[in-house]
Amino acid sequence: MPPAPSSRPLHAAGAVLSTERPPFRDTAPTRTARQTSRAAPRRPPVERAGWEPHHHEGGRVGDSPLRICVIGDELTAGMGDARGLGWVGRVIARTPTEEPAFVAQLAVPHENTTELSARWETETQRRFTPMADNRLVLGLGATDLEEGLSLARSRLNLANILDGASSNRIACFVVGPPPRTDLDADALAALSDAFADVCHRRHIHYVETFAPLRAHEQWHADVAASDGVHPGQAGYGLLAWLVLHNGWHSWLGLPEAG
Repeated sequence: MPPAPSSRPLHAAGAVLSTERPPFRDTAPTRTARQTSRAAPRRPPVERAGWEPHHHEGGRVGDSPLRICVIGDELTAGMGDARGLGWVGRVIARTPTEEPAFVAQLAVPHENTTELSARWETETQRRFTPMADNRLVLGLGATDLEEGLSLARSRLNLANILDGASSNRIACFVVGPPPRTDLDADALAALSDAFADVCHRRHIHYVETFAPLRAHEQWHADVAASDGVHPGQAGYGLLAWLVLHNGWHSWLGLPEAG
C-alpha cells in the first residue's frame, strides 16, 4: 500500500494547485532512435486508464522557502488543455513538500528566445526574494524556427539567461521544445540539440522532449485532435512524465518519482 501523499501541496501564484492524478503510467526507460552524445531521455508510455500514481512524503527543500518561476511560451501556460493544468500543473501535483512553495507561471504566447532573454530577469526579480531558495524553470518552444532565428542566436539567448541566473545564484531547469508537425523535424531536432548542448556545458538539467515524442502515436493523435500545434490533456501528461522522470526531483533534492 503506497504511503499517503503530503498534506501540504505546492501553491501557484497564491492559489493551491489541484492534486490531480496524472493520466500517465510509469514504465522502464526506453532508448530513443535519435542518438546523441548525451544519455537518451526516458520515453513516456502510452496512457493507461485507471492507473493510480504512487505518492511519497516530501521534505522541506533546504533551509529556505522555495520559490519557483516557470517562464516560457504558451505551452508553459497549458494552452489547449481543457483542465487548465498543462505540464506544469501536473508536475507540481506530483511534487510534495512539507512546506508550501510559491510557483509562478510566467507565459507569453509565441515568444522567441530573444524576447524571453529580455524579460526573464525583470519578471523573476518581482517574485524572488533574497531569503528564498529561488529556482527558474525555462519551457522552451519552437518560435525561434518560425521567426527565422539562427541556431547561433538561439544558443546565445539561452546562454545569456542561464549565465545571468547563475550570477544571481538562481538554479535553472530547462525543458526543450516538443515535436510539431507544421515545422521541419530535422530543424527542430537541431534546435533541441543546441539547447541541450548549452545546458550541458553549464551542468544544467535539460529535459529532451522532441526525441521521445517524435514518433509517439499518442502525442501526435492528441495534437491532431486539438489545433494541430498544441497538445491536449494526454499530450501534457506525456510532457509531465518526461519532466518528472528526467531529473526534476533530484534537482529539488527530493526522492525520485515512484
